[in-house]
Parts: sequence; structure tokens; C-alpha cells
Amino acid sequence: MTALTELDLDVTVPPELSARAPAEARGGARDGVRMLVGRRATGAVEHRRFTDLPEVLRPGDLLVVNNSATLPAALPGRLPDGTPVALHLSSAQPDQQGVYLVELRRVVPGAAAAYYPPQESPARPGLRIALPAGGAAELVQPFTARLWYAELALPEPLLPYLELHGRAIRYGYVDRDWPLDSYQTVFASVPGSSEMPSAARPFTPGVVARLAGRGVLVAPVTLHTGVASPEAHEAPYAERFRVPAATARLVGHVRAGGGRVIAVGTTVVRALESAVASDGTLQKADGWTELVITPERGVRAVDGLLTGWHEPRASHLLMLAAVAGRPLLAACYREAVQRRYLWHEFGDVNLLLPD
Repeated sequence: MTALTELDLDVTVPPELSARAPAEARGGARDGVRMLVGRRATGAVEHRRFTDLPEVLRPGDLLVVNNSATLPAALPGRLPDGTPVALHLSSAQPDQQGVYLVELRRVVPGAAAAYYPPQESPARPGLRIALPAGGAAELVQPFTARLWYAELALPEPLLPYLELHGRAIRYGYVDRDWPLDSYQTVFASVPGSSEMPSAARPFTPGVVARLAGRGVLVAPVTLHTGVASPEAHEAPYAERFRVPAATARLVGHVRAGGGRVIAVGTTVVRALESAVASDGTLQKADGWTELVITPERGVRAVDGLLTGWHEPRASHLLMLAAVAGRPLLAACYREAVQRRYLWHEFGDVNLLLPD
């Protein structure tokens, strides 16, 4: 894989640019966040509000959205010695052996669960973590330095168990726990994501109606996100996805007619690109994807991308560079820092267009 440092964005994001609360709690509206628009053909950037999206797009463009709904995937637990920990469930679906991916994090009173550096983590094979209502998780073996395979023993099926005992995953830049509704998008209909597919968060029914009136099409895919710890900067790992046949056909129809396919979020790019057949056409697909998209690989199913703002070392930037090109991406990030755009899931957005 191309090293992340090769992107050379040359920006530092000050801590105060982290969005610590949803836009609604900051006195605004979901669809009132800022939107920086970058155009690859010219390198031009412009500053907009998200409510301008219908005017920025063209009739005949297609927005592909992720309909995965966010789970309350953070569970309280205790180690055998009684130490409290947080267990972040990174997949709501087990692998073929019936085990799940989890991340163990340190409990900090009054704050978000803190990252365990690998050398300090209590994680080890056979470690049993007590969960609410008599549930338990037993670590089996490491998957990465921070993620572990775990066997779950729960008193009821996973999804209702999480509804009763879990909460939305949050990180230290968010000021407090927010209701699960704060982590759902207007398109959320298929439960399964450990973290919100956040690029679609600013969409509201009003914006969707205006897009339809403008002649912009919307189609769904499903990709259930795993836990993307902001401290680790790991490459993406396997995630469950589905591209319906109707969406695949519509993508082909729009591109054949000269329209642009705009992915709403990196999850949508990964799902669509995972469904590209050897002849370059998009096909229906249903399974797990391990695809990592880099500038060298490029993209074949999408023309543009609406996304949030990522940390300068985040692995997602490789995908963004594949869509936008490195010069435009670097220009957007410099401009965003200078103009004090807000980062992370409750922050502002970046629309990357081909022209």
C-alpha cells in the first residue's frame, strides 16, 4: 500500500476544530453545516452551506447513499479483577466461526473511553470480560494491534441486547454522550454499523425533496462500518456490504447518459468499487469486502465524493486522493484549516467533484 505520508497534505488540524457536539446542539441545523466544494478539473474551491447541495449538483446526477443504521455498539464491561472497561463491537455480524471483532478501551470517569496503546492493553487470549445482564466476551486472538476476535455469550440476540445495554461509540473530542438518534442519518434503515456513516448526516427530508425537484437521483447501498479508532490510523479491514441490482443498473444508466455518480461517504465508494466486475461494469453484490482503494488503483464506479474531514494521517485519505487527485485534496485541506471548518462526524463536509 502507498504510505500515508506520500499524500503530503502538510496540514495540522488544531484540536479546537473538532466538532464536539451535533450541529443542532451548537445552535444550528443538521443541514446548516459548511460545505467546501472542490473541482478536480480546474482545482477551484468554493465555500458553501450544505443546503446549497441541490444547486451545486446537476439534473441527472446520482447520489449513492449508505442505508446502514448505527448500532449502540459500546458496551460497559469488567475485567476479572473488577477493572471497568469499554468494549466496542466492531462488527454486528460474526465471521464463519461465530466470532466478532472488538476493541477494548480504558474507562475514564466523565469522559469518552480512552485508547489502550497495544503495550498497555490488558487484552490477551482467553481474557474474559463480564458484560451487563450476565453476558460475557472472551478474547480469542488478535486481529490487529488493537482489534481482537472475541466469542460473545449473551442472554439474548445481539441487536436487542445492544438496544438495552449499549450506547453509541464516541471519542474524546465529543463533549458527552449523545442519544443514538444523533448518530443516525435520514437514510438509515438497515441496522449494522458500529459507527455512523457520517457523510450523510447533514441530509434532511427537506434537502432530499429539493434534490428530487432538481432532478438529482438517489440510490442506496449498504455497508456496515467497523470501529475506525482515530488514534490507530489502520488500513480498512473487512466489512459487510450489499449493492442491490437496481442500484447497479442505475449507476450504469447514469454514467452512460453523461451524468455523474457521487458517493456519499467513503463507505459508499468502498461498496461500489467492490462490486465492479472484471469488464468494468457494476454488478449486484452481497458479501464482505477487503478492498483498499489507493490513488494507484483509482476508482471505476464513482465520479465524485461527499465526505467529512479526516485526520491528516487517516487511511481514508488514500481513497479521497483516488477520487479527487492529490493536488485538489491538499488544496481543500489547507483551505479547510485556514477557514476553520469543523472535523469529525458532527462537523462540516467536503464535496469533491470532477468538474
